[in-house]
Amino acid sequence: MLEKLSVFIFGEPMKTRLPERVRESIAAQQVQGERLISWVQLLLVLVFCTLYALAPSTAPEAGFQPVPWVLTAYFVFTLGRLVAAHRGRLPNWLLMVSVVMDIGLLMALIWSFHIQYMQPASFYLKAPTMIYVFIFIALRALRFEPGYILLAGATAALGWLALVLYVVFSVPEDPMITRDYVTYLTSNAILIGAEIDKILSIGLVTIVLAVAILRAQRTMTRAVLDSMAAADLSKFVSREVAERITASDRGIQPGDGESKVATVMFTDIEGFSTISENLAPHELAGMLNEYFSTLGDVIREHGGVISQFVGDMLVVTYNAASPNDAHAASAVGSAMAIQKAVNSRTFGNGAVLKTRCGINTGDIVVGAVGTKERLVFTVHGDNVNIAARLEPLNKEYGTYILASEDTVRSCGNEACEFEPVGEVTVRGRATPTKIYTVKT
Repeated sequence: MLEKLSVFIFGEPMKTRLPERVRESIAAQQVQGERLISWVQLLLVLVFCTLYALAPSTAPEAGFQPVPWVLTAYFVFTLGRLVAAHRGRLPNWLLMVSVVMDIGLLMALIWSFHIQYMQPASFYLKAPTMIYVFIFIALRALRFEPGYILLAGATAALGWLALVLYVVFSVPEDPMITRDYVTYLTSNAILIGAEIDKILSIGLVTIVLAVAILRAQRTMTRAVLDSMAAADLSKFVSREVAERITASDRGIQPGDGESKVATVMFTDIEGFSTISENLAPHELAGMLNEYFSTLGDVIREHGGVISQFVGDMLVVTYNAASPNDAHAASAVGSAMAIQKAVNSRTFGNGAVLKTRCGINTGDIVVGAVGTKERLVFTVHGDNVNIAARLEPLNKEYGTYILASEDTVRSCGNEACEFEPVGEVTVRGRATPTKIYTVKT
């Protein structure tokens, strides 16, 4: 019961310990919040000073003038903390002292009014400057840590209580207490109920703000976790697919997908098994990373999206995960650029990696397949299978790029000149498929 009530009031807590990188990200946001607080407080001090300088003074000319001294001390303190906040992360103990100093200096400013204007101590209890107490408490919300809000509120409540007690006991023979509301408003008499209302208001505002910030803090923590998860996700799937998943109005389910006319390209390294046999695992991984990085740059430049890595093979789509009207021409252009890229360099410890490409255009299904617990966002359909079958046929024809008739037709004259290779019945299909290679 208590746990349900806690969740209802404060929000769902984190069940596990936050990863270090998440805590560092949140801490960095809190540092930025503290800098913003320091700037706002400096602005408030300048407003105080400006109003004091411009407002016509009704205070006696002679005698000690405490307000300018308090304002000067507060300005120096706020400016010093602003500089410290920009130079690095402030320790918690210093922030706590700073919160107490903020409220303390404001209370000292309010207390000094009765000296400044040579009035009874009860005079300062009606000063409108008291409203700034709520501003100073609310400012702590910019850091998204409820503890500092509670500290500011508790300090303000105790500070105001101290001011009230000072009024009551500073002149024991004349505490100036009244129960008449009109007398309270029209004289220097004090109404205890009114001062209790102020303290209660400070407390309630503090509690409401602290609860709101605690709920927001937990929400922000989950948002940071989700943001990092999305960033991590984009390293395992394409950015376009990650955005599609995270922007979905509902959770992705098995079978969710859409039919699109797109172009699919399969790439594979010629003789990869022979090459990999002669390499240590770490050398093989390093070589493949270089290779995939090179192909990834080329594919991205031509508007393609890598849908899958399968060993040394890539499944690349055009106009599937992201729009591309000239998808067929882009795929053929990618294949040609890949040949140029791999033929102009070596990978790892001098390995030459010839790359074969199979390209087909047609209706495909773009979506999620798998189970509720484990999904793969991919492309599938008959036209995807054709592209997969064309890639190994390069070995039979002595080519490195093979494209279907549908791809050639979709390219028009945009990409290059094609040369017919023949007509083959792709494994798994009864209908013959005309295939072409690119003239060099």
